[in-house]
Amino acid sequence: PMPLGLKLKHRLADTLVLSKIRAAMGGRVRGIISGAAPLPLYANEFFHAVGIPVQEGYGLTETSPAIGVNGYQPGANRLGSIGRPLDNLEVKLAEDGELLVRGPNVMKGYWNRPEETAKTIDEDGWLHTGDIARMDEDGYFYIVDRAKDMINASGLKVLPREVEEVLFSHPKVLEAAVAGVPDPKRGETVKAFIVLKPEETCTPEEIEAFCRERLAPYKVPKQIEFRQELPKTQVGKVLRRVLVEEHIKNQQPAAKG
Repeated sequence: PMPLGLKLKHRLADTLVLSKIRAAMGGRVRGIISGAAPLPLYANEFFHAVGIPVQEGYGLTETSPAIGVNGYQPGANRLGSIGRPLDNLEVKLAEDGELLVRGPNVMKGYWNRPEETAKTIDEDGWLHTGDIARMDEDGYFYIVDRAKDMINASGLKVLPREVEEVLFSHPKVLEAAVAGVPDPKRGETVKAFIVLKPEETCTPEEIEAFCRERLAPYKVPKQIEFRQELPKTQVGKVLRRVLVEEHIKNQQPAAKG
């Protein structure tokens, strides 16, 4: 089934969406809890606009499992945030922006994998989440992207999530994913993989022009591919790694038979 966020993206202006959500949940919707993958900003804004509170949680298997929940404290919901750290947890940002966490819910280590454990938990007990984040002046954290997904284009850092949020705002775009693909001159270049809404048509030039109005030049996708669907995990997370692998495979010359 299509993830809830995509249904809202496709029919955001349809007044039937809210009534169908309520009917599916047995009447009045008191609130929504989201996890597993970041809730797109447009979906979050929709629920807030119709008066449904959203609690968006963040955590890892290694943190058993929550680190923060946006809206956990009454009146403390901030769009796009994972909230403040839960009780008894310490959270900080490393110099490169990676989110680190320490507390009683952090695992002791991976079973019989000491080397992997040492890469994840440092000598001071801080678990390195692998997520790039920022913190506002009131101590609310916001996940920006996965560190390993950051694109290095000619030495300039590009966070895929920032570009994806711009693409999500395009009226013809249903789904979008951004990844770094090999480039002989830049090392990596920004590529966008896009699924259009049903019956919509669009050109790469139209997408590029849209992005140029909203992003720094080096963040604008240099390659754009339209697809019927994006590869995902069972919980709906887009597999950027698979998209890159498919791109590389398609760039290889066909074997001569």
